[in-house]
Amino acid sequence: MTTEEEKAAEAEAPAGRSGRRALAGRLSWGLADQAASSMTNFAVGVYVARSLGLAAFGVFSLAWVTYGVVLNVSRGVATDPLVVRFSAVPTASWRAAAARSSGAALGVGAAVGAVCLGAGLALGGGVGAAFACLGVALPALLLQDAWRFAFFAAGQGRKAFVNDVVWGVALVPALVVAARVGGVAAFLLAWGGSAAVAAAYGCLQSGVRPRPGAVRGWVREQSDLGGRYLVENVSLSGAGQLRAYGLGTLAGAGAVGAVRGAELLLGPFLAVLMGLSLVTVAEAARVLDRAPHRLGRFCLLLGGGQAGAALLWGAALLLVPDRAGALVLGDVWHSAAPLVVPAALGVAGAGLGTGAAAGLRALGAARRSLRAQLFASSCYAAGGLGGAVAGGAVGSAWGVAAATLAGSAVWWLQLRSALREHDQKPIREVRTS
Repeated sequence: MTTEEEKAAEAEAPAGRSGRRALAGRLSWGLADQAASSMTNFAVGVYVARSLGLAAFGVFSLAWVTYGVVLNVSRGVATDPLVVRFSAVPTASWRAAAARSSGAALGVGAAVGAVCLGAGLALGGGVGAAFACLGVALPALLLQDAWRFAFFAAGQGRKAFVNDVVWGVALVPALVVAARVGGVAAFLLAWGGSAAVAAAYGCLQSGVRPRPGAVRGWVREQSDLGGRYLVENVSLSGAGQLRAYGLGTLAGAGAVGAVRGAELLLGPFLAVLMGLSLVTVAEAARVLDRAPHRLGRFCLLLGGGQAGAALLWGAALLLVPDRAGALVLGDVWHSAAPLVVPAALGVAGAGLGTGAAAGLRALGAARRSLRAQLFASSCYAAGGLGGAVAGGAVGSAWGVAAATLAGSAVWWLQLRSALREHDQKPIREVRTS
């Protein structure tokens, strides 16, 4: 090796170590943020389950599933394109994009929230009150989520973590008040009200004011990605909503509560999967920019780690005594406990697939990711409803477990094809030049 080559190698080594340290730091903040988000969601679910019982918890779960659909609409339209296209840009460009993206999320929340409010008032009763309160809470919930995406796109995961901590702190007194008032509606308002505190704090953290008036321009400019991501996101959450409504019709609201109880027990990993793109898509985009040949390995480590952690957590839950489980979930525990094994397998399958999904989004392969998601969502709905017909809540859980494993295989097949196409691009450019 020549002297110049030795100097280049010496200079590259510290740069590589520095890059790895920076990556580890960003991922650490991502894990911390997801832990804070998990605790917030877990606390709400557990508090409602213990305070209201199985049937009322089922009504709360229907509102929660609906929120998941709307959240994925917001992410597809507003924040997924932000993470893909503005994760490695100058600060001025990020600020402009964050203002428009957060404005789009706020606009989605206001529009869909108005629909939920009107539908809830028309329905009446406990279910109607729950949906009306969800409509009131949606703008704050979606804006808070948008700030998290924006901070991770800027490589500022610490701010996202602090924002989630603020939400958790504000949630404590809100839940205490809700417990005294009683009813699903009170808990939904407590959840949304504490999210509003965190959303307002996000404006102070970022120094950016959301621009709801820029929704049309943002959607139009990001339509090549946003349209496909919207369909992709909604197909998954819509399949979950279809399963919940179908299970409630076939087996009653108690079955929905049992499934949600099992999901709460696996809450840390479900929350990570819901917000995975906060960290992984941005990091996968950086890996693609700096070392494209490492993207496949990065995605495999990511997916495998998620799947392994979910299985370990599921195994630990099997050792929980009934007394301890009842202490956490109350009466819901006895219905949720038989679902732990299939629920853990389902989360493991989903975790494995998210590694491939992050790679496809970093590559901008929206068409391939859409194909994979539509297949996975169809399997999820078919497995969940078919299992419900065959065996109620337990059958539905096993059907979903099988569906997520099948969907994960398709995700990885699509990523492999997308990586091959990406590797061939430079060759084609050379040949045509």
